[in-house]
Amino acid sequence: MRNETIGSVMITQEQINDRAAEIARQIERDFQGQEVILVGILKGAVMWMVDIMKNLKLDVRIDFMAVSSYGSSTKSSGIVKIVKDLDTDIKGQNVIIVEDIVDSGTTLKYLRQYFENRKARTVKICTLLDKPEGRKTDVEVDYSGFTVDDRFIVGYGLDYDQKYRNLPYVTYLEAAADEQTENR
Repeated sequence: MRNETIGSVMITQEQINDRAAEIARQIERDFQGQEVILVGILKGAVMWMVDIMKNLKLDVRIDFMAVSSYGSSTKSSGIVKIVKDLDTDIKGQNVIIVEDIVDSGTTLKYLRQYFENRKARTVKICTLLDKPEGRKTDVEVDYSGFTVDDRFIVGYGLDYDQKYRNLPYVTYLEAAADEQTENR
């Protein structure tokens, strides 16, 4: 997408904060007094993970992984590459994978299996955004912030070629008018 244009605000920061508090209550009910490890998928999930973590009234440990299936494209390549692995031993632990968006499902299906193979007690998935129209593989999302349409979403940690992560809301990219005309 060259000459991209930002669309209108889809989800405000206030809506995100409210939903993070609701999901934190769900997690507390599910894990009643147990410790959880939040595993943030870098870089996009950082803002959402902080919101979830701030609202949890449980013992929480955190770790991060860097996983890629996009590169600088707007479509998943379908190949999952671990760029940075966990520093924490998750054997016997309650793990919640925190992701910015579930699109094709390929990355999260891979990570769930990866953590189960490492003998985590439980593996749950928490995402800010769920895009069911983009699914290429079946993956269960345990905690979902918002469902979004099949657009290229940016803001609140989500990027396009490392831009727009710092927007305090969720929006989408529109192709510039001349590019839309070229692609007809």
